[in-house]
Amino acid sequence: MKQVLQNLRNGETQVAEVPIPVPQPGEALVRTAVSLLSAGTERMVVEFAGKSLLGKARSRPDLVRQAVDKARREGVITALEASLNRLDQPMPLGYSSAGVIVALGEGMTGWRVGQRVACAGGGYAVHAEYAAVPKNLLAELPDSLDFESAAFATLGAIALHGFRLSGAQLGERVAVIGLGLLGLLAAGIAAAAGCRVLGIDLDPRRVALAAAMGAEAVTRPEAEAASRAFSAGRGCDAVLICADTPSSDPVELAGQIARDRARVVAVGAIGLQLPRKTYYEKELSFINSRSYGPGRYDPTYEEGGQDYPIGYVRWTEGRNLQAFIELLAGHRLEVQPLISHRFPIEQASQAYEIIAGRRQEPFLAVLLTYPEAPVSLIEKSKGQRSTSATPTEPPQNLPVEHLALGVLGAGNFAAAVMLPAIRKLRTIELIGIASASGASAQNAARRFGFSYATADESRLLADPQINTIAILTRHHLHARQTLAALAAGKHVFCEKPLAITPAELDQVEAALLADRDKGNGEAISPPTLLMVGFNRRFAPLALRLADFLSGRVEPLYAHYRINAGYLPLNHWTQDPAQGGGRITGEGCHFIDFLTFLVGAPPEAVRTRALPDLGRYREDNFEITFEFPDGSLGLISYLANGNRSFSKERMEVFCAGRVAVLEDFRWLETVHDGRRQVHRSRLRQDKGHLAEWQAFVSAVKAGGPPPIPYAQIIAVTRATFAALKSLRNGQDVLL
Repeated sequence: MKQVLQNLRNGETQVAEVPIPVPQPGEALVRTAVSLLSAGTERMVVEFAGKSLLGKARSRPDLVRQAVDKARREGVITALEASLNRLDQPMPLGYSSAGVIVALGEGMTGWRVGQRVACAGGGYAVHAEYAAVPKNLLAELPDSLDFESAAFATLGAIALHGFRLSGAQLGERVAVIGLGLLGLLAAGIAAAAGCRVLGIDLDPRRVALAAAMGAEAVTRPEAEAASRAFSAGRGCDAVLICADTPSSDPVELAGQIARDRARVVAVGAIGLQLPRKTYYEKELSFINSRSYGPGRYDPTYEEGGQDYPIGYVRWTEGRNLQAFIELLAGHRLEVQPLISHRFPIEQASQAYEIIAGRRQEPFLAVLLTYPEAPVSLIEKSKGQRSTSATPTEPPQNLPVEHLALGVLGAGNFAAAVMLPAIRKLRTIELIGIASASGASAQNAARRFGFSYATADESRLLADPQINTIAILTRHHLHARQTLAALAAGKHVFCEKPLAITPAELDQVEAALLADRDKGNGEAISPPTLLMVGFNRRFAPLALRLADFLSGRVEPLYAHYRINAGYLPLNHWTQDPAQGGGRITGEGCHFIDFLTFLVGAPPEAVRTRALPDLGRYREDNFEITFEFPDGSLGLISYLANGNRSFSKERMEVFCAGRVAVLEDFRWLETVHDGRRQVHRSRLRQDKGHLAEWQAFVSAVKAGGPPPIPYAQIIAVTRATFAALKSLRNGQDVLL
């Protein structure tokens, strides 16, 4: 399918061929009929992408500071590679569209194939022939409403939410500053609600358009005098600022034309230097409107599909979308006069030249249109599901001559860390890569040389060319995809964690036992091989540390401090159902490293944590592990620090030896009064390449697994035990 993508490195806006996305649970696959460009948000993205690297740095000093901090911690080359990788990720454009549902994911009760819908949301209602959209970001269309009008629904919901925040009531005087697309929609909504509306803009053409649509409208120089006449000298009851400018002139004007104790709502992106004297003397209320309503930026609402009870939250993001659709369907608001340009998706680059000002012609609403899809293509998209498939060929027994790889997941971690490491191993044949959206998979296929990209994971599982699957998806998918790949007879590299619940781990362990039985009881050489991405044990400095401790006859003490940094509570890794939380999702890394140094998994665990205080979620904790030989390991994991400081520090004491490993950049060892320091100056090496070298060698040679299965299972169980100890306040025996 065709999709509009923005290249952030070279500034090119391109129409790319990408796989049709697969609707995940709670999503509908929509064939797009029309989508609407945003002259505000999308223009800013395009303008940012068009800047030089220096220009980008000047416009985002916050990101520059992050890159500098990363360079200090992890090395200049590591930071540079991470920054360039970010710029290499294609950005899907668009967030307002309309079309027809052609397929449904699980749990989409109340929706049906063939239903006409309006779609919302950045990353969902994109400029593409097909889009996978969560149910709370869909609004049903009546048959009487055309797709072009419905494509305005997202911008209309933004304007509607701003109007609701103003508290304007029937008969009140409302001023709208800025008569771009958003301002004209806000003016129309206010008029439909029974308010008198005064529109204000710098552009006489937009003032004339607002007047033609029934509003009272004036240019900026006339605003104050017109407002006095408009409000009979009392001032406006509410002011909606829909302008798009870094200047604070709109908030100054709003204060001048507002009545005593009026309400001012910033709907557009403007300068926010409020004149205190005016706002103080009139005791004005000022609020920044946050997009389309309650639910926006809440992943449980937008991604998880959990609606808010209507008795507590009357107007959510989704209900605002539907209300705007009803305004259009009832002919209380007309948007057709706002359309200035229409382009087929193949000519999308011309549309962006207009909104970015590269073509000097006036514009307002710019639409992209899409062709009718062939029935065969629609039927194909209906059949796509994220499920396992029976392979057409029986599984091969180890050893194998070459490793033919299929990758599930093409997000930032995959593109920045894993795929560059994999590409360095010329013995790996890169066959296929899959991602739910399809666009990131297509970009990764292009960058790293895969034969094909897809949005359907079952295609990789069923592909007889592929003998190995790498799982680089979000945590909640790992166990299911591991089981599916093992069942399909593939070798599996699964990024940590292997599972996020004990039940999932039990299933994987049972599958490994079944594989062992297929291998005639030879546990070290089953028909398929499983590897988990516990990379730190393969890092060069980690191996030096292990060598320094080799031959020890006494228990060791190791303290592993992790300055993890704060993550907001709505980050996906904090979601127990999707990320598993930080103990399960990341803590397993550090438990495995302790296990590697000791040579055996822990047998007892005790966890204590700082209070969450409503800001954290079990991510400031200390875990003490006891090992069979009497060794003690202490993990201090802290989210309340500062990312500009080093992230990881390991201190080990044993039999007159001391070792300090700092951020995998330098290792200091002390023994018999001799001090040695090993450094990696330009880059951090946490062992990602080495773990893949070990995995490839094991697959080709026929085993054993690079990490013993007993340790993989035990480490994962230890993460669950650490969480249990935290919650019940007791030691847990393993």
